[in-house]
Amino acid sequence: MATVDDCDVTMDPEMEILSDEELEREAESFKEQGNAYYIKKDYSEAFSYYTKAIDMCPKNASYYGNRAATLMMLSRHREALEDSQQAVRLDDTFMKGHLREGKCHLSLGNAMAASRCFHRVLELEPDNSQAQQEVKNADSVLEYEKMAELGFEKHDFRMVVFCMDRALESASACHRFKVLKAECLAMLGRYPEAQSVASDILRMDATNGDALYVRGLCLYYEDCIDKAVQFFVQALRMAPDHEKARLACRNAKALKAKKEDGNKAFKDGNYDAAYELYSEALTIDPNNIKTNAKLFCNRGTVGSKYDEAVRDYEKVYQTEKTKEHKHLLKNAQLELKKSKRKDYYKVLGVDKNATEDEIKKAYRKRALMHHPDRHSSASAEVQKEEEKKFKEVGEAFTVLSDPKKKSRYDSGHDMEDDTGNMGDFDANNIFKAFFGGGGGQGYSFEANQSSGPGNFFFQFG
Repeated sequence: MATVDDCDVTMDPEMEILSDEELEREAESFKEQGNAYYIKKDYSEAFSYYTKAIDMCPKNASYYGNRAATLMMLSRHREALEDSQQAVRLDDTFMKGHLREGKCHLSLGNAMAASRCFHRVLELEPDNSQAQQEVKNADSVLEYEKMAELGFEKHDFRMVVFCMDRALESASACHRFKVLKAECLAMLGRYPEAQSVASDILRMDATNGDALYVRGLCLYYEDCIDKAVQFFVQALRMAPDHEKARLACRNAKALKAKKEDGNKAFKDGNYDAAYELYSEALTIDPNNIKTNAKLFCNRGTVGSKYDEAVRDYEKVYQTEKTKEHKHLLKNAQLELKKSKRKDYYKVLGVDKNATEDEIKKAYRKRALMHHPDRHSSASAEVQKEEEKKFKEVGEAFTVLSDPKKKSRYDSGHDMEDDTGNMGDFDANNIFKAFFGGGGGQGYSFEANQSSGPGNFFFQFG
């Protein structure tokens, strides 16, 4: 068994023990070096030397006060708050310690705590002008907080942004104020600004649930639903009780599901179901303008009535006045206008690609079918209805047999604007011209077994 003498061990020389007096001198030396670096604005080096001073004399309030001032310059306000609080715990009469604690509280957005610290300074030094001004600053922040709260309740998001900008002039490190501002910017549709604010916070604190929620909110309102859900889920991991993130996540998932179901129904040709699904999706979140604009477009596409489609496209254009949406609205308005005109193709019983000969044959058949003389023995009600149809057949032939009029009709123009009141024209004149009748000649219908459909033929007499 090895003995102590067998071990090859080199012992460190005994460290020199400094006296309290020597420790204090060494600490003061470090403090002075820290002060020199502070004056040069080399705050990192100043922090290092103040820390050495604290290590030498951990019960000296001024060292913590100096390091707190340095941390404030480095924008490390929470650490600065801890140092300033330690300073006043060591010496409750340390005025600069109370002042710095108050400024840290105010920078972090706790105006009530800040005000208490500044009043303590005024107890120690009633004429302290800095403390007097800081009390006013704290009161202003409290007032802007109240105004912002009321503004948010009333959905006056511009007012909230204004109040937060003013409050942040004193509370520059307050993440709560910044997040509220960012959320309201998102509600105002100012997504790049909102994302910039939220991203700045996340660079300093990647676990900030509120900032994660705002990032998700911006993506959600920009119709990037999947990415938005990822941020909402992450926010809920960081803050499980975050109700806004929970609601937004639920809305985002519901909106995506309804929209996708509507798209599937539309592709399957189930237009009624698609219309209902898009309508249901539009009730989920009225604030989501971009997604709702697409839903209005989709619903307009499958709208069972043209006037419903026009209303949807009007809403789309009101929310996003793009060229595309303007074009969609104009098309819907044109289709609505066309839907309210007489369908001359339907009147003649031909399709839109009918040839000139097909249009003439259709007119010949329909004109003979509805001519008043053929229904002279019918009731007054039937005669009136057939006379109306005869007149419509004449109108249809007048338009569709003329290439220019047909083109304008097909493009949605109101034919009465071009030809005057078509209701005043004489259908008999068109009939005579088509069948070759002369002016003033009479005509009659007679039964004839070989005359084709209807067993009648037209004869001028």
